[in-house]
Formats: sequence, C-alpha cells, structure tokens
Amino acid sequence: MAGIRPQTIGKEMPHGFAGCYARQPDMIANTRPCGGSAPIPFGAPLIYDSGAPGAVVQMGAEATAAQFVGVAGAEVKSSLAYLEQSAGQYVPGDPVSVFQRGAINVYCQRGTPVLGGKVYVRITANPSYSTAAVGVFEAEADSDNTVELINCQWGGPADANGTAELRILTMQNA
Repeated sequence: MAGIRPQTIGKEMPHGFAGCYARQPDMIANTRPCGGSAPIPFGAPLIYDSGAPGAVVQMGAEATAAQFVGVAGAEVKSSLAYLEQSAGQYVPGDPVSVFQRGAINVYCQRGTPVLGGKVYVRITANPSYSTAAVGVFEAEADSDNTVELINCQWGGPADANGTAELRILTMQNA
C-alpha cells in the first residue's frame, strides 16, 4: 500500500484580491448606491456621500476616521455592466457592496501590516511619498496626512502583491 504523498507548491499563499472577504461567517455587508462622480475601486475605504444621502464614496481629502463606513467589497457585476466586468470598480449609480464588519482583503500601499496592528487611510498627499495615493489603506501613520481607523486592525502581514487582511471589529456607521 502506497503512502499519502502530500505536495506543497510554494511556501506562502497570497491573500487574494482587494475587496474579497477573507473569512466568514462573522461578516456584515450592505448595499448602498455609488455616489459622487468618481469610480470606487474594489477594496477602497468608504464614507457616506454628503451630497447624496445613503450613497457612498471613497474616503479622500478632509475625511475623518469617524466617517468610515466600510470597505468596497468585490462583487460580480450583472450582465447589464458587461463592458466593465474586469475594471474592479463601481461607477456612480452602481449598487456598492459595503463590507462593514469582518475580515476583508485590501491593498496596503505603505508600511508593514502586522497582526493586530493599527490601520490608517491616507487623506492628504505627501510629496515625500509620491506613490502613496489618497484614499488607500496604510500600516503606518504619516502625521496629519493619514487618519487611524480605531475600529480596524490588520490580520497579519501583506503578501507579495501588497494585499493584506483587514479586520473591521465593529460597525461604526449603519
């Protein structure tokens, strides 16, 4: 009788894609319309749109940690949006999957996420970090250019693509 011959390919598994949930069942996701005039990429931090009640937009300049609603979850788009299937984003008017509690994969553009580490979102550009875009998650503070999300923490290190598990511990805004 031959023994079991397990195989391992590589040493680490990547986290997946930004906006895809990382664990279940402890997760809450709601649907809100995409507001504003700019598309929202999968895995982006979201706030409510001040100009359209109930709609969400990507966090950006002037956003505060208290405004954080959740993360744009990656959902399969309907056949009505056939031409935008590979864009990885929601366009204004689309229904957005807003991930509000649980573990979700996001892109960390700066810093090294660690298990239980603090989570920041860039709200102001900094010429010292020219590749760090506004409205993206980070693992280290940058003075007044980032805000700390107190209801979130990192679920461990990022993979080779910069994707890391973000844990939203409690819903902050319904």
